[in-house]
Amino acid sequence: MRILARRDPIDPLWRDATPEVVVGDVNTAQPLSRLCDGADVVIHAAGLVKARSRAAFDAVNVEGARNVALAANTATQVVLISSLTAREPQLSHYAASKHAGEVAMARILGERLTVARPCAIYGPGDREMLGVFQAADSLPILPILSSSGRVTMIHVEDAARQIAALSAARPQGQTFALCDARLDGYSWRELMDEAARACGRMVRYVAVPPALIRAIGITNDFTKLLGATPMLSAAKTRELLHPDWSITAGDGSTCGPEPIYDLRTGFARTVDWYRTAAWMKQ
Repeated sequence: MRILARRDPIDPLWRDATPEVVVGDVNTAQPLSRLCDGADVVIHAAGLVKARSRAAFDAVNVEGARNVALAANTATQVVLISSLTAREPQLSHYAASKHAGEVAMARILGERLTVARPCAIYGPGDREMLGVFQAADSLPILPILSSSGRVTMIHVEDAARQIAALSAARPQGQTFALCDARLDGYSWRELMDEAARACGRMVRYVAVPPALIRAIGITNDFTKLLGATPMLSAAKTRELLHPDWSITAGDGSTCGPEPIYDLRTGFARTVDWYRTAAWMKQ
């Protein structure tokens, strides 16, 4: 196994693996060439999830994807880890850049490209969901962002297993949705219920008006003027408030193996990891 990284990874999650590390990034030609040299299958998982501008997103999610496709042009198969948000590119710069990255790679690789679109990924090492669990662990009242919205989820281990299965099966020229067993997704109340349960707490809930969520996102956007890169931007609120992130036939096939984690088990394991890693109090 050969990986591209900005620096040699030192993390307990790598203790059972001994990858050959190529130091570099997706916008540097020589390391990409070394990475892909002689490779039969290339998995492109690098991406930018927050940035201050569309140009910053495109530099990694579009130009970086194109660079990988060019470097991997002799590989039998390339698997792009995109995002379910790519099906709604009008929602945000992130979603638009992920969709454009798919298009850029497909133009170079054609049928040799397989696209995997994971829904919201959570699990050990994830910082984007950490705030949700910290809130569930400490606040007496949790917000419900929508009474009718549906959100699909997948534990990182299940996502990794499904990506590995795609790489082994080598289906080409297809798009696959990565999700747990709940293709119809979860309500925001279910998500908050299970987050609180994983933290061993019972809490109350309050419905948050969509206008307030949008206002917070717009306010956070002003922090970009100070050099900040807020996660809850106006664009991110549009993604969060999108009414239906369930998996449909239009999203392409789902792929085996069957998920190990349902939301309850996955959230419990995630909180255990956060506490062990001292990301949350014991």
